[in-house]
Amino acid sequence: MFSRLPPITKALLIANALMFALQYMLTNETFAAFMLWPIGDTGFDAYAPEQSFLPWQLLTYGFLHGSFPHLAFNMLALLMFGAPLEYTWGNRRFLAYYLVCVAGAGICQLLVASWTVAQGGGAYPTVGASGGVFGLLLAYGMLFPNQRVMLLIPPIPMKARTLVIVYGVIELMLGFTGLQPGVAHFAHLGGMLFGWLLIRYWRGQPPFGKGGPRRPRIVR
Repeated sequence: MFSRLPPITKALLIANALMFALQYMLTNETFAAFMLWPIGDTGFDAYAPEQSFLPWQLLTYGFLHGSFPHLAFNMLALLMFGAPLEYTWGNRRFLAYYLVCVAGAGICQLLVASWTVAQGGGAYPTVGASGGVFGLLLAYGMLFPNQRVMLLIPPIPMKARTLVIVYGVIELMLGFTGLQPGVAHFAHLGGMLFGWLLIRYWRGQPPFGKGGPRRPRIVR
């Protein structure tokens, strides 16, 4: 099964698994400079540069994970939704979409975390491919809205479009209520937002155009 996966999906699975193995062997502190840190009152900290925001963190944080269940859930979702999207869009467009979702999720999380620090909260790093994965979920729901998918917990079948709406509402509720601390809910929503904007840009839809697909390529 793994050998039949499209190349970008396969490469992302390998890269995330490899980075998690390196985290386990070398400890998380080794990769602190590649986690997404909020911008504090003083911005870059010359005394602890590995715990300061640096631009490349908007991408690198998406290849690090905090635990094996965290990695396993994200990689399962990448496998389920990434492969059909890559087959539909092609390698380059799929990779561009995924990275935009990761970076977009990072931007949203950076804004929220930096605001929290400015209000006196603690500065904690963000890691995980969840922003990119939620972007893939959004795209799958837009391209294959009537495809039936199965939730893991609870095991309930539903249409992909319904799944996107359910997850979006849950993330929005948890983000504003704070009922699940330690999870970057606004990063998940940011991945979905930037994915939605990019798909509309490719299609030439508002706010990027008057509607209809951009030529010469048609994007579903």
